[in-house]
Amino acid sequence: MVRGLPPGAAFGAFRIGADLATRQDGAGVRRLRANLARVVPSASAAQLDVLVRDGMRSYARYWCETFRLPTMDLAEVHARVDPFLTGRDPFLEALEAGRGVVFAVPHSGNWDVAGVWLVETLRRLGRPPAFTTVAQRLRPESLYRRFVAYRESLGFEVVAAEDGSAAHRALIRRLRAGGIVCLVADRDITGTGVEVQFLGEQARFPAGPARLAALTGALLMPAYPHFSPDGWQVPIAEPVTVGDGSRLRTGESRAAVAEATQAIADEFGRLIARAPADWHALQPIWTADHVRGEVVR
Repeated sequence: MVRGLPPGAAFGAFRIGADLATRQDGAGVRRLRANLARVVPSASAAQLDVLVRDGMRSYARYWCETFRLPTMDLAEVHARVDPFLTGRDPFLEALEAGRGVVFAVPHSGNWDVAGVWLVETLRRLGRPPAFTTVAQRLRPESLYRRFVAYRESLGFEVVAAEDGSAAHRALIRRLRAGGIVCLVADRDITGTGVEVQFLGEQARFPAGPARLAALTGALLMPAYPHFSPDGWQVPIAEPVTVGDGSRLRTGESRAAVAEATQAIADEFGRLIARAPADWHALQPIWTADHVRGEVVR
């Protein structure tokens, strides 16, 4: 139904839904408010109200675009993203050298649109038009299969986080072949992440992006997909240096991974501050919020 509606009607309906959710002030909205207050600590209560409203509208826009993306002209999507994707030179140089690349991104903007740009760029460079990513296995299983099928139709290889060693092997295989891995890296789902300072407070970020880069020699690049009023922007930060985990002693390797993960957190803080409303942080991020039991299901 969403795909069949005129764009104005579809996006208008989702925007109304976002405004209703904001006014209801449920747990997710309250968590978003607390998270954004850390990003923009100088915001007044009124300014924070506007930021939260815009954040919920951004989140609703993501879902509306997600439903409509399979029927959109993907070449046109690429053409609309390409002029507003910055910092790509190290990525292209790594591809030319046959070196894998790990992109670390937060939950922001439209991650799938950024993936479409990546797949189409690889196609135009004469390379396999695919990359590998990890997703949580949703319940019910039928819903998870539909999400996987949707993303695979866009050229994404999706492995389930719960598959453990099999997922790890798929990521390593892609990187050692000079391919691309994209990982969402602003929330420690497993509880085994690395302690970092994020926007002045302690948090845990997943170690996967840095660890994979260390094990394979891949380039590690944070990026921040976010929206513009009528399109998308994807600033890519400078590569993060990480030690070679295949040669370092265990202690040194762990320290190198922790240092690189902290660098990712630093870049995320800087990038998110550029467009805070497009950071879809409706769950606890900081350690203090988990300690207080403020977990949003």
